[in-house]
Amino acid sequence: QVQLVESGGGLVQAGESLRLSCAASGSISSINVLGWYRQAPGKQRELVATITRIGTTNYADSVKGRFTISRDNAKNTVYLQMNSLKPEDTADYYCKAFSRGYNYWGQGTQVTVSS
Repeated sequence: QVQLVESGGGLVQAGESLRLSCAASGSISSINVLGWYRQAPGKQRELVATITRIGTTNYADSVKGRFTISRDNAKNTVYLQMNSLKPEDTADYYCKAFSRGYNYWGQGTQVTVSS
């Protein structure tokens, strides 16, 4: 089993930045892929970014050039650096780990961007 705890969300103005963190614990050696997803009020949950064990990254078109996903394997932590935030980035952000054929989710952290 894997436990994930997100932190770093908050309320910011458009154009500002936030850095989200997700700390993993449990059977962390079995994690293959880590990712960030978000769900805006009244909308479907969508993929934001993923990173593999070897560091290969993938981004949604809506955040390319603005967001950066990274991981620190020594600290068992994945990050999402969010720059040039827009009101449409407002959502609950969730960390996800894929391990041995199963998805594990964090509790989520809220990001609100005002104009």
